[in-house]
Amino acid sequence: MAAAAAWRTSVEAAKGQTSQGQPVRPTGGGEPSPSQSVRPTEDEAPARVTAGDSASKPQNNALAEQLSPQELRLLDQLKQTDREVRQHELAHQIAGGAYTGGAQFQYEIGPDGQRYAVAGEVSVDYGPVTGDPRATIEKMNVVISAALAPAEPSPTDYQVAARARQYLLMAQLELSQQQTEAANLVGEGGAAANDDDAAESSLRDLRVEEYSRIAATTGTGSESAQASLRSVA
Repeated sequence: MAAAAAWRTSVEAAKGQTSQGQPVRPTGGGEPSPSQSVRPTEDEAPARVTAGDSASKPQNNALAEQLSPQELRLLDQLKQTDREVRQHELAHQIAGGAYTGGAQFQYEIGPDGQRYAVAGEVSVDYGPVTGDPRATIEKMNVVISAALAPAEPSPTDYQVAARARQYLLMAQLELSQQQTEAANLVGEGGAAANDDDAAESSLRDLRVEEYSRIAATTGTGSESAQASLRSVA
């Protein structure tokens, strides 16, 4: 079952100060939203190399003479933000492994004319594995670790971790029920195979109802769950 989110790191720098928690590119609010994809702007790919290089270049004497003290402070802040944004997204990617996609960044032009990353996104697949509670349990544990991997997870990171925990608990319940049913079949010599169909139907309805409730809280259907996660450096 495909499900995706995008972790976002965002910091706005202006007039020598940084404002924490304001995304540079809105993604439809703090709540996960259906069918959201992460797409780079046309200039992001070439800018990524430029920004990485610019963040590591030391200021030369000529640049220091051209910039005011306020601009130099802003430049230092942009370089620090660039590092924090990249580290934040990398933490998601390392912990999420195969369930995370590539990072996309947004840039701000510094007083030196170079671009620095001030916002980033990493997509993550957090949907349950249909019909396989054991695989869902393993997957949700990875997703939770990925969501909380950065040193300072954002509120949206916590939201997706909470969604993953819901799927995890449901999968644990389903697996426990499967194991109990299997034990009953063995213990009763196969008599449990003839149990009342109404009881089995009721159990299925309960599971569907629970999945529907969680899907409703995430604004998704039963086949997929897409969201946008914001993480603030």
